[in-house]
Amino acid sequence: MTHATLAQIRRVRRLRPVLIAPRPEEAQGDDRGRRVLNVIVAAVAIVLTAPLMAVIWVAVRLSSPGPVLYSQTRVGLDRRQAKEGPPSSRRRADVGGLPFTIYKFRTMQINKSDEVWATKDDPRITPIGRFLRKFRLDELPQLFNVLMGDMNIVGPRPEQPKIFAALRDQIEHYPQRQRVRPGITGWAQINQHYDRSIADVRRKVELDLEYVERQSFFEDLSIMARTIPVMIFQRGAM
Repeated sequence: MTHATLAQIRRVRRLRPVLIAPRPEEAQGDDRGRRVLNVIVAAVAIVLTAPLMAVIWVAVRLSSPGPVLYSQTRVGLDRRQAKEGPPSSRRRADVGGLPFTIYKFRTMQINKSDEVWATKDDPRITPIGRFLRKFRLDELPQLFNVLMGDMNIVGPRPEQPKIFAALRDQIEHYPQRQRVRPGITGWAQINQHYDRSIADVRRKVELDLEYVERQSFFEDLSIMARTIPVMIFQRGAM
């Protein structure tokens, strides 16, 4: 065997992703049911909150200079985990999942810095933005992300690529969160406060992985129902 052939074999081995056993047919059917549930809830929520979103649009526009909507690249579902063979040539760099654009109502002053971890009491937050964050109203545009297939209502919160890369190096099993679509709310968000330390992030990852393991149609329904009092009483960290 030539040196060229050996080099080629080593290269293929390096590109081969970690394989995950295929889910049973019953579980795959539940996945489809969960997706239908999330899309229906998002569509109904958009209709019901359309007047509120119109008011927020005007309030953000008048409160500070800048666009009403804030968009940012986030790391989404890692579809490659279920596929055998080398990753697609269209995406050689492993960022942890399929990048997508997330949408929010803008809650901060325009700042050129990118991929900075926001905190609950971030001084960049505008007065109207503080109100929107308090009741999680800034997340409403993500209902359209759900309809576009980037997110579900329920799932781990998506992270920015650079922050994702840093956390992947610091927290064991962090990439396993990408086995499901990211969500607007989730098991971690209704049980954990805003991140104040890396220990808080580790706890959220534990909760996210608990959800990944026991995800189901009724689990999503339960988390959706429990999200409402979290929004009203300002608990958690959606």
